[in-house]
Amino acid sequence: MNHPTAAELADEILDALAAELPLMATLDNIPGHDHELRDVSEAGDARLREVAVRVADLAARSTDPDHVTLGVVVYHAESLLARLDARLLEFTLADPLAAEGAGALAWLPQLTPSGDQAEEDYLARMAAIPGFFAALADRHRAGIEADRTPVERGVRGAIAHVDRFLAAEPNALLLPPLSGDRTARRERLLADEVRPALVAYREMLAREIAGRGRPDERPGLCWLEGGKEYYERLARTHTTTGISPVELHRAGLELGRALDEEYRRLGVAAFGESDPAAVRHRMRTDPSLRWRDADDMLDTATEAVARATAAASGWFRRTPSTECVVRAVPESEGPVAASAYYLTPSADGSRPGLYYTNTYRVTERFRFTAESVAFHEAVPGHHFQAGLSYGLAGVPRLRTLVPLSAFDEGWALYTERLADEMGLYSSDVMRLGMVAEDSLRAARLVVDTGLHALGWSRQQCLDYLREHCVLSDVEAESEIDRYIDRPGQALSYMTGRLEIQRLRAFAEERLGEAFDIRDFHDVVLSHGQVTLPVLGDIVQDWVELKTQ
Repeated sequence: MNHPTAAELADEILDALAAELPLMATLDNIPGHDHELRDVSEAGDARLREVAVRVADLAARSTDPDHVTLGVVVYHAESLLARLDARLLEFTLADPLAAEGAGALAWLPQLTPSGDQAEEDYLARMAAIPGFFAALADRHRAGIEADRTPVERGVRGAIAHVDRFLAAEPNALLLPPLSGDRTARRERLLADEVRPALVAYREMLAREIAGRGRPDERPGLCWLEGGKEYYERLARTHTTTGISPVELHRAGLELGRALDEEYRRLGVAAFGESDPAAVRHRMRTDPSLRWRDADDMLDTATEAVARATAAASGWFRRTPSTECVVRAVPESEGPVAASAYYLTPSADGSRPGLYYTNTYRVTERFRFTAESVAFHEAVPGHHFQAGLSYGLAGVPRLRTLVPLSAFDEGWALYTERLADEMGLYSSDVMRLGMVAEDSLRAARLVVDTGLHALGWSRQQCLDYLREHCVLSDVEAESEIDRYIDRPGQALSYMTGRLEIQRLRAFAEERLGEAFDIRDFHDVVLSHGQVTLPVLGDIVQDWVELKTQ
């Protein structure tokens, strides 16, 4: 009997992940599913589970020498099983990066089909929308019957999201240019099938789900049967470590306290203020530290990306061939979208890397985090990591195309501090923004675990963020609602950053004067997306080779 190779197993789990998230697969340049929406039925989940169980077993028993790929395969199979077992799609409704319905409305308009086949695939997806939302409604009903209830606030947010989508003129699905008679076909689909399906889904939420959700006092997974165990599995997959939620909670508290010294030092330089709490209060309340308008926000982000791009050659052996463009989050997504996010460039080069910054209620948002967020989301953060990953030769597509949160978010957070070494911050106020972003990532360890393992209320989480972080009310509420809908994901940032910093310190100590930061970055980014234990092996092997 021929046993599948590591590369073959990687392709099989890649196909399953693309079937789980076909819209993101298209955006991430994973072929084969461009005509699909996810099969959200119980049968669809069962098919994904069968693949994940088989692949995990085969990878665990494989004798293929490609241990890097095998480790990544096992991770993705176990991560998929953790998501399926938690049945998140039944009760996750509002966040576009986590909720199936909100995600479809957010990501379909981001597609820009180029060529006849891509346009036909786009229309096929539109035609699948009625069946998709009908099946999703059935899953929500099943969740209610099994007492896997959503948070009531998320139900209201999902209803409002559909309302905004339906009210938009022109509708976002009419914006991508299509050729020939496809424009007329698209308009008929929207009018005759898509809009009625969305109205029906919206009415189902209002009639059958609203009023039955969990209150703000019980938003975490631990309030659902088996939820604490599901959260422990999700935490392991998002961090790629065995660190327990309690240990992560404790680490976040300690990191938050340690950052006070930086608030003190930079507070004196920026404001003449040495008390950390007073520095954070000044940052929250000084009106001059908020945006004037959307153009102000977009211009500042664009300038930061350009500055980082110009300085990159001194810190990296290679840089991506595609550019990174700054855009505003689409207006209809603003109330439920994160403060910023990144989309990878398309495989054919028709779409550059896109850094989206959220201009919703822009005058309530702080300007001092603009540079650190741009370095994180764009250059040299996600854009460098993703752009260089795409160009890797001889590496399975699973490792080059599929995000692995502890690695890519850990890298992006690492680059916020790297940008300071590179001299990219324009002022001490902007460097305080870097420290504020660190406070947030440390607080995520506390609040995410507080929500889902310790039973914190939404208000407890808000109170913690308001005391220990520098966030406006709109940002703090957005953060909490994101953690509710994406249990465990927020743990990946600081966990990954700390491990990359540890590995760099190890390499610097062992190599001494032979250490070159450009080589270290090349090693970290030259194997695609890997788990933190695998990355540790890669760096250690590199150091051992250089010291022979």
